[in-house]
Amino acid sequence: MELVNLTEYLVNELLPDVEGISVKQIDSETDTVIQVLVPNECMSLVIGKGGSIANSIRTIVQASAYVKKMGRVRINIDSL
Repeated sequence: MELVNLTEYLVNELLPDVEGISVKQIDSETDTVIQVLVPNECMSLVIGKGGSIANSIRTIVQASAYVKKMGRVRINIDSL
């Protein structure tokens, strides 16, 4: 749950309206997937130009998982 809270915090700080955001963790045998759902009109704010913001979010969350020895983490960002 720590990674979900971290991801949710990062996404909430990017968006002006925090309602309609969903962050869920899906565990599998090989890795952990964090599913981020944001409203369609906010996708550009979360992804950024050329995916730079999305890559930054992934880097921060993956670094946190590495430090806590939690294994591999993937983040999927989709619109509602």
